Amino acid sequence: MLLSYYKNNAIEAGCDEAGRGCLAGSVFAAAVVLPADFECEMLNDSKQLTEKQRYDLRPLIEKESLAWAVGIVAAEEIDEINILNASFLAMHRAIDGLKICPEHLIIDGNRFKKYGDIPHQCVVKGDGKYLSIAAASVLAKTYRDDYMQTLHKEFPHYDWAQNKGYPTKKHRIAIKEFGISPYHRKTFRLLPEPALFVDN
Repeated sequence: MLLSYYKNNAIEAGCDEAGRGCLAGSVFAAAVVLPADFECEMLNDSKQLTEKQRYDLRPLIEKESLAWAVGIVAAEEIDEINILNASFLAMHRAIDGLKICPEHLIIDGNRFKKYGDIPHQCVVKGDGKYLSIAAASVLAKTYRDDYMQTLHKEFPHYDWAQNKGYPTKKHRIAIKEFGISPYHRKTFRLLPEPALFVDN
């Protein structure tokens, strides 16, 4: 059973990101403020849910939350400031978009760059512990997946509709064959050691 709040009696936003380990595309983050009486047995860490469950949950989260927003940092920005800082920036942009100013933040993971004067708590695997972080993980994941589906139509040979930009074997073979796209993160290790591509 996921917990409602880390800090009681405060307007608390949960934050999570999606796409940090990808070779291509923007990193997305979401921030969600849920009401105190919010309940949803299905809601969990987005990685523990099926694609259908995530998309079924998204409209519920958007309807029932007191506030929600999604922040995006593009591949070019990721290359400029590195993926860790880009993840923080995406979360900051999501918090910027909330129609309610939170009094406390709970962040999935073990590191975060302070947002203004709002206190925060990092929670390792928080998307499996707190409802608001789980809700943020669902929004970040589904909105990023929608974005990668759009990019797939422009560059179908990378198979982004399936791998969503993650470093699958098919994705990396396509990079080797076709080169990189404008959406690839140039500071990432896009290809493994050449030995991995040696034919038997």
